[in-house]
Amino acid sequence: MMHQHHQLDQWLAGGGGVGGVGGVLRPTKSAPCSPVKPAAVSMLRTHSDSFHVAHKVPVGDTPYVRAKRVQLVDKDPEKAIALFWGAINAGDRVDSALKDMAIVMKQQNRAEEAIEAIKSLRVRCSDQAQESLDNILLDLYKRCGRLDDQISLLKHKLQLIHQGHAFNGKRTKTARSQGRKFQVTLEQEATRLLGNLGWALMQKENYTEAEGAYRRALVIGPDNNKMCNLGICLMKQGRVLEAKDVLKQALVASVLAPVLADDENCKPSAKAPLAPASCCDTSPAAVKEKVGKRLRIFQDITQTLNAL
Repeated sequence: MMHQHHQLDQWLAGGGGVGGVGGVLRPTKSAPCSPVKPAAVSMLRTHSDSFHVAHKVPVGDTPYVRAKRVQLVDKDPEKAIALFWGAINAGDRVDSALKDMAIVMKQQNRAEEAIEAIKSLRVRCSDQAQESLDNILLDLYKRCGRLDDQISLLKHKLQLIHQGHAFNGKRTKTARSQGRKFQVTLEQEATRLLGNLGWALMQKENYTEAEGAYRRALVIGPDNNKMCNLGICLMKQGRVLEAKDVLKQALVASVLAPVLADDENCKPSAKAPLAPASCCDTSPAAVKEKVGKRLRIFQDITQTLNAL
């Protein structure tokens, strides 16, 4: 297997093993009197490549490419939506066209239309696109306040993980965020979905089931935001002492530790261990000032703890 990976790396490094692939121009036997022609072609190709890279527009002149150009270069979302429809009907890169169209619709406050479009057109998409479409649907359901649909879809996605059908049967998948690619494991996906499920159930005031979702997520891995929400679930059920313990753990881990680390006098050095708390300003006023720069939820929890 390692030998195969090595061969693949060599193949990729060589431009895919096909002459001319990857934008590499081979030396030509042009006449000495006409060297300008290949240079001009090279300049045009470089300019074209730079344009597509700068605007993140795919190369070509297909219905989908025209829609992307209108969306990203012309910045005409309504026209782009119509062109994405055309690309879907033409069968041109249907997976990408449907996802992009739904996202543009959401940006244009047409979330309900986007939901119906995905539901009616996803049958034309590949199996590999279904998971991404589900994620877009979850975002749209949240935007529209359709909690029941959101909860149902979250449970369905968790069931797929349990059955081994998520990630197309693989243990990891490649995700994108702000133009960057990164790997997501099944465990990370499960805890994310459980956190979203817990939050949706809290909005429905189903605190018992939300508690279960957060506890299952915390078994997979620690997370201070989920711990905070678990504390709120316990409070809403009248289990004040349990809530207080959970919230204190979350508060110490997420707020006080960064506050102490921000203070130069409290940082350990090679000569001395962590300084005593007396040398750091951890008074309520100082903590409140630094906490104010952090997540709003921790300010709310501080007030809740004071009330408890």
